[in-house]
Amino acid sequence: MKVGVIGLGDIAEKAYLPVLSTLPDLELRLHTRTPATLRRVAEAYRVPAEHCHADLDGLLAESLDAAFVHAATSAHPEIVTRLIEAGVPTYVDKPLAYSLDESARLIELARARGVGLMVGFNRRHVPAYAESRELPRDLIVIRRNRVDTARELRTVTFDDLIHVVDTLRFLAPGEIERVDVRARVVDGFAQHFVLHLSGSGFSAIGMLNLRSGSNQEILEVSGRDGTREVYNLADVVDHHQGLPTTRRRGDWTPIARQRGIEQVVLTFLDAVRTGVFPDLDDTLRTHEMCELVVAEVEKQLG
Repeated sequence: MKVGVIGLGDIAEKAYLPVLSTLPDLELRLHTRTPATLRRVAEAYRVPAEHCHADLDGLLAESLDAAFVHAATSAHPEIVTRLIEAGVPTYVDKPLAYSLDESARLIELARARGVGLMVGFNRRHVPAYAESRELPRDLIVIRRNRVDTARELRTVTFDDLIHVVDTLRFLAPGEIERVDVRARVVDGFAQHFVLHLSGSGFSAIGMLNLRSGSNQEILEVSGRDGTREVYNLADVVDHHQGLPTTRRRGDWTPIARQRGIEQVVLTFLDAVRTGVFPDLDDTLRTHEMCELVVAEVEKQLG
C-alpha cells in the first residue's frame, strides 16, 4: 500500500511516522514544501529520494492508495480537495477546516466522489477513554490545561477546543439537548472556555484553559456511586464506596498506543482496505458544535 504523508511537522514526526514506519506492507511517500525537513525526515525513516516530493502534484503522480494530512489547518481545504478529486482515501488531523461550511463542503465532495474520508479524533481511541464508555455516566467532566496558547477565537476553538467537544460527544450517554458556553476573550484572544452539554439524565462539562501554566488533561466520569478519573490520557483511578484503585500506564506501553494514535491509524488503514469508513455525519456534528461555540461567544462579546 502506497501511503502519502503530507506535512512533516511535530505531529507527523512525533506521533504518526513512528507508527506508520513500523507497519508491514506500507510504502511511505513524503511531502512538504520545506526541502531541509523533507531530506531530514526521509533519512530518518529511510524513504528513498524518488518518493519524496516538495510539490503536491509530484506526490499525486505516485497513484497513492491512501494519504495522511498533517499540514496546517489553513491548508486542509486545498489539500483534501486535491486528494479527494484524485480518488485518494484521506485521513486528516482535526479539524477538517476552520469553518463549518468548508468542512461540510469537503464531506459532501468525498460522498459525491465515493472517496473515503476520516478525521483523526484520536481521543476516541485512547484505551482509558474508550473503556469509560462502558461505565455509568451521569456526569462527565474534562479539564484540559495549556501553557500560554491563547489565540484568536475561531482558531483556538477548531484547533484546541474541538478535542474537548468531540470527547464529550463521544462519552455522552444520550442525545445532547442543550449547549451552554462561556469564554474569556481578551483583545481578541480566547483565554479559557467552559462548555456545558446536557441531555436526559446527564451533564457533560468541558473546560479549556489556555493560560493555565501547565499542560494537563483530566477526565472524570461518574455515575451509580462510582467515579473514574483519567490523568493525561494514561493513569486511571477508579473510586467505589470510598476506596480508590489506581492503574498506571505500563512501562513498556508505547506512547502512541496510550494516546490512541496507533489505534486510529490502524482504524483508517482497515477502512481503506474494506471501504467502510466512520460516520461522516458524526464528524460533521462535532464541527457544527464548534461553529455554534464561536457564534455564541461572539454574541456574548457583542
